[in-house]
Amino acid sequence: LDQYLEAMKNGKQWLAKMEADERQATGINSLKIRYNRNFGYYIEVTKAALDKVPEDRYERKQTLTNAERFTTPKLKELETTILNAEECSQQLEYELFVEVRDEVKANTERLQKLAKAIAEIDIMQSFAEVSERYQYVRPKISDTQTLNIKNGRHPVVEKVLQHDQYIANDIYLNQSEQILLITGPNMSGKSTYMRQLALSAIMMQMGCYIAADEAEMPIFDQIFTRIGASDNLISGQSTFMVEMMEANHALQKATPNSLILFDELGRGTATYDGMALAQSIIEYIHTHVHAKTLFSTHYHELTMLDQTLEHLNNVHVEAMEKDGDIIFMHKIQPGPADKSYGIHVAKIAGLPEELLNRAQLLLEEFEGQETSVLSSTSHPQVVNDLEEKENNTINEEVNGQLSLFVENKEEQEVITSLRRANLMTMTPLEAMNLLAELQQKL
Repeated sequence: LDQYLEAMKNGKQWLAKMEADERQATGINSLKIRYNRNFGYYIEVTKAALDKVPEDRYERKQTLTNAERFTTPKLKELETTILNAEECSQQLEYELFVEVRDEVKANTERLQKLAKAIAEIDIMQSFAEVSERYQYVRPKISDTQTLNIKNGRHPVVEKVLQHDQYIANDIYLNQSEQILLITGPNMSGKSTYMRQLALSAIMMQMGCYIAADEAEMPIFDQIFTRIGASDNLISGQSTFMVEMMEANHALQKATPNSLILFDELGRGTATYDGMALAQSIIEYIHTHVHAKTLFSTHYHELTMLDQTLEHLNNVHVEAMEKDGDIIFMHKIQPGPADKSYGIHVAKIAGLPEELLNRAQLLLEEFEGQETSVLSSTSHPQVVNDLEEKENNTINEEVNGQLSLFVENKEEQEVITSLRRANLMTMTPLEAMNLLAELQQKL
């Protein structure tokens, strides 16, 4: 087979070498080796040089007007090899293949057992090598559904950053603490913290040690994630629709033995819509699903849920400000974050200074307006006035029907403004401004 393959590749070089050898042996520089379909390969000598052809060296093949054509046993052999190489190689290759196939067929069971053994050895060797090289530990399997990882790490990220540069973090969940609500700035490491838990669970359940100093973990039946943003526009599904569909899949399929990771759920719609959905999803998981859940969010209002949901705890990724810049500590701490540092992250991204200054002024304005509205509605006198009006309304309903007329001019203006307000087209800020204006009139 090797000779056939070589003939297909090097046939021309063989003929050129033979031509050179014949010229040297006969002293005929015009001697040529040529080919046509009728006669195959031949040696051609012009009539002027025929007297130089050694006797009995060649076999005459054809006589032309100006030349004679010859052949030799060696040239015939080369011709057969070159012309038949492709056909012969295909035939021989198939014969060899059939021979190997029959041999394999006779030893199929042995080969399958060997392949399975080698595969298992390969897996275990790979696990052992990475576990030793990157200082992984053997996790203890928990019978009490306790998840307790000390100094857990992300096995991929730490490889990029090097082991001594990665900030390790603890994670603790059990039957009474099932949900962690994670807050903190963008780029601080919330998603990495969530992903490293999922990877640790997968590595443990496939039989590998995990990236941590110490670990106790339950067996999860499923892992559900919604991390990052994706859409399916070809099917008419927006990013938010895909987000809701994936959330629904998790809520419908998860069990108390599942792990759920929701990253920034609800951010694809209006602020209050998203916040309402996020809170409702957390409450549903808490009340009905009971799965161990990590839920990251920028809705700081949700951090109040730890007061009403007994199985939820707040944690945040630590960050600090220094000289107007933000420093990410990448360390998980108990309790909620105080703010999201979005403008600081925008500064790191290189947005224009004028734009950032304007954004800071707007942020202070928005926060001031929100504080003003919240403080006015929480003032005792305002609360008492509202309660008194509510009681009067109830009395009117009991006595017959609501009054159709309001004598106070300011109150009439408030009612008219409320009727004309198109809440569906308002931004949250515009709605708060309207509410503040109406309260001022009252």
